[in-house]
Amino acid sequence: MNDRRELTRQYKETPRQMGIYRIQNIANGKCFVGAARDLPGRINSHRFQLRMKVHRNELLQQEWEDYGADAFVFEVLDTLTPNDLPDYDPTEDLQVLEDLWLQKLRPFGDHGYNREGRRF
Repeated sequence: MNDRRELTRQYKETPRQMGIYRIQNIANGKCFVGAARDLPGRINSHRFQLRMKVHRNELLQQEWEDYGADAFVFEVLDTLTPNDLPDYDPTEDLQVLEDLWLQKLRPFGDHGYNREGRRF
């Protein structure tokens, strides 16, 4: 029992990888770009929502169904190293990093699933 408690404690204390991710439709080149405080968790959440047909992004959901799961790849584009200050809030840093990737990749309209001027 102590081993299980210790593993749970270690898991909770392990810092989560933060940064920018992309969901890429390799069949048509469209992509979705997002930021997350917990990259593995956020990517898993997208996969789950898409498989369950409940994703908020209707176009992404529709193309997931049209092209199939094998047409999509999930990848980490950039990571954010948190600073060591105890009250550090990464929100602003993640927004800046996300904006840079949105400007670079322009995943809007015919090129992607993001909506210009709106965070998802």
